[in-house]
Amino acid sequence: MADQEEEDLRMALRMSMQNSPPEPKRSKPRDAGAPVASPEDLRRMKRELMAAAAEKRLLETRVDSPSPSQSPSPSKATVDRSPGKSTDFVRKEVDFGLKEGSSGKELSSEEANELFSMVFGSCVSNDILAQWSNQGIRFSPDPETSMGLVQHEGGPCGVLATIQAFVLKHLLFFPNEIGKVTSNLPQNLSSGGLSKSQYVASDNFSSLTEDAKARALVKSMGEILFMCGNNKRAVIATLNVVGLDTEGFAKNEIIAKALEGLTIESASDLQKILRIDTYTSQTTALQKLHTALPVFQSRMGALLFLISALLSRGLDSIQADRDDPNLPLVTAPFGHASQEIVNLLLCGQAVPNVFDGRMDFGGGMFLKGISMSVEVGFLTLLESLNFCKVGQHLKCPKWPIWVVGSESHYTVLFALDTSVQDENELEERESQIRRAFDAQDQSGGGGFISVEGFHQVLREVDIRLPSEKLDHLCSTGFIVWSEFWQVILDLDKSLGGLKDSSGLMGKKVFDLCHFNGIAKSDINGSHATSGGETLVQRPRLTKLRVSVPPRWTPEEFMADVVVTSGPGGKESSGKDTEVTKPEPSQHAPLVDCIRTRWSRAVCNWVGDPPSIV
Repeated sequence: MADQEEEDLRMALRMSMQNSPPEPKRSKPRDAGAPVASPEDLRRMKRELMAAAAEKRLLETRVDSPSPSQSPSPSKATVDRSPGKSTDFVRKEVDFGLKEGSSGKELSSEEANELFSMVFGSCVSNDILAQWSNQGIRFSPDPETSMGLVQHEGGPCGVLATIQAFVLKHLLFFPNEIGKVTSNLPQNLSSGGLSKSQYVASDNFSSLTEDAKARALVKSMGEILFMCGNNKRAVIATLNVVGLDTEGFAKNEIIAKALEGLTIESASDLQKILRIDTYTSQTTALQKLHTALPVFQSRMGALLFLISALLSRGLDSIQADRDDPNLPLVTAPFGHASQEIVNLLLCGQAVPNVFDGRMDFGGGMFLKGISMSVEVGFLTLLESLNFCKVGQHLKCPKWPIWVVGSESHYTVLFALDTSVQDENELEERESQIRRAFDAQDQSGGGGFISVEGFHQVLREVDIRLPSEKLDHLCSTGFIVWSEFWQVILDLDKSLGGLKDSSGLMGKKVFDLCHFNGIAKSDINGSHATSGGETLVQRPRLTKLRVSVPPRWTPEEFMADVVVTSGPGGKESSGKDTEVTKPEPSQHAPLVDCIRTRWSRAVCNWVGDPPSIV
């Protein structure tokens, strides 16, 4: 081992004497007249020379003779001629396949034109361009909404809301991981081994530190970009400005000065300001995002992140994802983020639809939807209006967080308790009995079965009815679901029934929170001044109590069900159970969105109704 170290040192000394461009210095060079170095200094110098030599050998190996197990350098990348991949796509992958840790590159005029046209189209208004170039990714200064990203401009809400959903995932369910230093963040950015069925997050958002929020934002951005890059790469688009490596307030001043008077009106304007870096290491990408965070907090932040996601996916792949690649991703006339942008940031593919899989029309024609499970989901008001159908991938994400779409805006709905998506005991039993009943239903969905089929159901689901109840149900020659279900609810569990001593009859009661990032005047957040109250411009956070009846229980059987709740909105039982009359249902468009996920949900809140516009 010692001989190898000496050989490496000699090689490092020989390389340092060659006439080649100097390597970056790791420490200040020593003066010629400096005193004799101590043994510790000699050991340090030895380590530095060896590291420099190793870096040089590694670089030469990557550039001159890449091994089969290594990715080739961009200048010598192997052209992929596999079916379905165009030469243009190969060219783009080569162009953006930069060496790790390089200083980045500028887009060519061709690339800038293609990118600009894809995002904004050929007839975009200056107002839309201004909306997208004046929205940073910044947290709310208001303590109650400090976990939220603030939106000041219309248009980029689709980008902000999706980032917000991932930020909430890390803040709520991975608080210990965001406490680690960025350089030590785990390589795997997706959800870990947390037991979701038993985890309840804290709602004390005012206690979040700026450092924790910054780390959550960096991890969220990195997770989205690598997801767009098939977990192989992340492209990070920042500003082409000298001095971005400067630390502290000087960096903010440099960015502000660079953006002073800058407008984005064409592809050439975009080309001038962009600097593109590509990373295959998640750790290195997170370090870059952490360093570049002031850039994304600047007024160009939302646009830069969208561009980063598009380039991480690859422009040709983006166009292949879409049903109609001729339409711009930012929709006219108001400049909203399209569903393709939202889906790209949610699942890594710019598909335009929200159903599961794809819809095949035959003859090679099909529509593309969501092909995989997702970390955070999506609900939309348009489903309640029967304009679309959201699939189970988006409705039932890994974490109880959903981007909520309306006709003109995107907001975020989330739960602190990861068990809100779990079926309770009654729901599971209810589903089992209903499946057995439906299997014997020969009425075409009429909700009744024959006596013979009824006895088969009782055997399959192990229900032992008293003889008088059995004779009563069978007296007419057919059995109706609603009558059968009422008997089941009154039947003791020891006989296979679902009699509930708590009085809830299987109803789930839980809390959801809704966040709208648009900074609006909020009377609830007004400050008292000598001249009266001053309205505060801040995002809106609303807490909702949600009650969900069992899926197959008829409405009339739930009308008089009592609501029992303990601390935090959890169902409780025993001596401490407080029985109250059910509160009257309140309504807002958000409730219609919630009901697409939890049918017949009843929602209540305090104060102003939640707004999804």
